[in-house]
Amino acid sequence: MSTPRTPKIKVRDLSFAYGNRMVLRDLSLDVPEYRITAVVGASGQGKSTLLMVFNRLWEDIPHARLTGSVNIRLNGHERDIYHRSLALPDLRRQVGMVFQTPNPLPMSIYKNVAFPLKLAGGLTRAQIQAAVEKALKQAFLWDEVRHRLNDDARQLSGGQQQRLCMARALVLNPEVLLLDEPTSSLDAAATETIERLIMDLKQTCTIVMVSHDRAQVERVADGWVTLVDGRVAGR
Repeated sequence: MSTPRTPKIKVRDLSFAYGNRMVLRDLSLDVPEYRITAVVGASGQGKSTLLMVFNRLWEDIPHARLTGSVNIRLNGHERDIYHRSLALPDLRRQVGMVFQTPNPLPMSIYKNVAFPLKLAGGLTRAQIQAAVEKALKQAFLWDEVRHRLNDDARQLSGGQQQRLCMARALVLNPEVLLLDEPTSSLDAAATETIERLIMDLKQTCTIVMVSHDRAQVERVADGWVTLVDGRVAGR
């Protein structure tokens, strides 16, 4: 009999609304560490909103409000991510996010991946170079771009751009990686590469992934949460 995984994320009595529109309702769940947990359900059920709750990406949206609690185990300690003692930049360094549509910055391939490290500060040029190479290798992109790191990142293919965005998130060594429909705009070959990357990454971080593709969920995820009307309907 397998031993249950320690929860990486604990959600309790979570409700979330945009103005008068309730999106998540009294939601409670545990996300196990070093596993891929998919969040599934029809459109408009609150899947992407749940990811934004996990790294507080929603906080600049007017009239949005949240009740309940979200605790994430970071650096070995369970933290209330909405407590004022946890600075937002610190949270987002440890809880990375990759979006549905690739969003490379208007700069070189190298600078795209190095950018979060330069914002964080405290590293030498050699340390940044080593971290960028490591992240690009993790994202299965290094061999394809190593000789053109100074090229505009927007010249990459769609699948390469998505892997670049993965590398940009991975360069900070996050403990949690949030993926919002990461392959929905990609062809079959690029999707296969991204799926292989996702499965490889669970060795080092906890992954929460939104997907409409049930076949993909069955291929990739270790478990899933189904949302219906903003509530957990099944696991």
